[in-house]
Amino acid sequence: MTRHIAALALMPLLAACASVPAPRATPQDRFWQALFAHCGKAYAGRMASDEAADADMRGAAMAMHVRKCSATRIEVPFHVQRADGSWDRSRTWIFTRTGTGTGPSAGLRLKHDHRHEDGSPDTMTMYGGDTASPGTAREQSFPVDEESKALFRREGREVSLTNVWRVAVDPPGTPGAAFAYRLHREPPNARDFRVAFDLTRPIAPPPAPWGHD
Repeated sequence: MTRHIAALALMPLLAACASVPAPRATPQDRFWQALFAHCGKAYAGRMASDEAADADMRGAAMAMHVRKCSATRIEVPFHVQRADGSWDRSRTWIFTRTGTGTGPSAGLRLKHDHRHEDGSPDTMTMYGGDTASPGTAREQSFPVDEESKALFRREGREVSLTNVWRVAVDPPGTPGAAFAYRLHREPPNARDFRVAFDLTRPIAPPPAPWGHD
């Protein structure tokens, strides 16, 4: 009888718990899930912009590799083939979650890990920014953060103080799926660097980026 009474007492509590909806995935959650779903795969890409500053990259073969993934960090090396046929493996885009769980507190961060061929960090490394708005499930914007501004000032790169990085990604199976990376800033130091990758056709993963196992 005692067990029966206890069970009856718990029923309203269980019903109340069942009626509480699960937290809705935010645009940042869905963006993260889309990128995470490509983990382990590599894709070919090309320049999508034509600024004079990027003439040495125009027409170059490029590859991105969603190489390492965890619940809070995704590493995406960006490889560029040089004119002599060798590859520049100095760049890795690092995405991290800046909050916990889901909801408005679960923001995103983008940092640029730049290395020399011997694996040592470049002077200009680990710059980037955090999302300042929810963005969309497909695209997130990362305005330059204060830490990066301090680095740019120290290295005489004041033109970069208004940088905004924008990244778009489609989940696997999306018709015409693509990954796009863009560095943008407004005049007077206007800049518009864009690369795009075809996510419908995986390629063989490239070697590890410089300085990474």
